Amino acid sequence: MFRRILPLAGALALLAAFPAGAVTVTGLYTVEVPVAGGQPEELRQGYADGLEQVFIRVSGSSGIRGKAGVQSLLEDAESLLQSYQLLRGEEGDRLRMSFGAVGVNRALASVDAPVWGANRPLTLAWIAVEDRGSRALLTSGAGADDTRSQWAVAFRQAAADRGLPINLPPESMAGDRELLSDIWGQFTNRVKSASESLDHDLMALVRVSRSGSQWRAGWIFDGMGMDEGEQSVTAGNQRELAEKVIGRWADAFASRYAVAAGDVGDLPRVEIVVRGVSTLKDYGNIINVLDDLTPVQDVGASRVAGEQLTLRVAFSGELEQLREYIALDPRFVPLSDAEVSSNDAPPEQTSAEASPEEPPVATVQESSDEALSDPLYAYQPLLGDSEEAEEAFESLYEILHYRWQPASVISSDDAD
Repeated sequence: MFRRILPLAGALALLAAFPAGAVTVTGLYTVEVPVAGGQPEELRQGYADGLEQVFIRVSGSSGIRGKAGVQSLLEDAESLLQSYQLLRGEEGDRLRMSFGAVGVNRALASVDAPVWGANRPLTLAWIAVEDRGSRALLTSGAGADDTRSQWAVAFRQAAADRGLPINLPPESMAGDRELLSDIWGQFTNRVKSASESLDHDLMALVRVSRSGSQWRAGWIFDGMGMDEGEQSVTAGNQRELAEKVIGRWADAFASRYAVAAGDVGDLPRVEIVVRGVSTLKDYGNIINVLDDLTPVQDVGASRVAGEQLTLRVAFSGELEQLREYIALDPRFVPLSDAEVSSNDAPPEQTSAEASPEEPPVATVQESSDEALSDPLYAYQPLLGDSEEAEEAFESLYEILHYRWQPASVISSDDAD
C-alpha cells in the first residue's frame, strides 16, 4: 500500500489553468511521518525522521544522509522545530511538523551541504507504461481503480517527498494513440505540440516496462538545456521505480540550481511582491512600513511592473516571524494561491491578528479525514518573464505575495 500521498491534485489542476511554468513550492519545511507514540523519546525520533526528509528536499540530494555532521543535526532536530501536531488514528500515530526555513538552510550550510530554494522548475511528465503488451499514458485524471492511477500516485508521492514540481497531461489525451507511440519512441515533435497549452519549463518523455522480474524506466528531457541521451533505472515495484526516477530528476535540478554552502549567508533575503501599488505615496508607504518592522534589516525595490512592486527584503530570525510582523498591518492583505495565479483577482479580507514572538506550537488531535486532507504544501505559479523566473530559481525562500489595501486602515473616527 502506498503511503498517504500529499494532496497535490488541486494544486496541479490549478497549474493547468494558467500560463506560468516555474513554481514556488510552499511547505518544503513541513513534513509528516509515522511515530510509535507520543512519549518524549518517540517524539524525538519523529523529529529526527522529519528533519531528515526536509534535509533531502532542501539539499536536493538523498546522499545528505551520509554527510559528515548531519547525524548530529538530526539528534538536535527539536532546536529547528517551529510547530508540531500529533495525529492519532486507527492505522497508527503520525507527527506533522514544521521546521524553520532559515534554521534548516543554515544547518545544511554548516555541514557544507548545498541549499535548493523553494522556486523550482516545473516538469511536464509524459509517462507511458507498458504492461502485458498494453501501453497507457499516465494522466492527471485517471480513475481511482485504474492501474494508471496507481502509477500516477507513485510518481506524485515520490515528487512530493523530494519537493519536485511535476505536471501530468490531462485525461483527454489518454486516448491519443499516435501521441502515445511518439512518447514511447521518444520522438519530441508531436509531444511538443501537445504540450504548448500545458504548463511546464521542460518535458520528460518516460517509458516504463517490465524487464524480467523488474520494472525499467527510461527517459529523456527536452528543454532548459537538460537535453541528453536516454537515462534509465530499474526497480522491483511501482513505488521504488518512481522514487528512483524522481530522485534522479531532483538530483539533476539541484546540481544546477542549489546554492553552495558558502553562499547561503548569515542574513536571509526574501522577495515580496505587492499588488495594488498605484501611486508614489503607496510606494513610499510600503517601503517605510516594511523598513520599520523589527526583523527587517534592509528593503529595496527590485522591479516595478504596472501596479505590481517587487521588493527584496533582508531580515533576521525566521521567515514565519517576518510574515507575522507584516500581518500586524492590515494594509498588507495576503493573497491566496488562486489570487497569486491571477493578475486581476479581487482583494481578499483577512485577519491581521498575529503573535510575532510565539514559541513553537504543539497540538494533539484525533486523526480524521478532514485533518488528513489539509495540504502540507502547494504549488504557486511564478508570474513574470523567463528572466524573472531564472532569478527566482536562485532565491532560497518562497516569494511572499500581498495586495496593498490602504482602505483597510482603521480611521481615527472608527477608532473612537
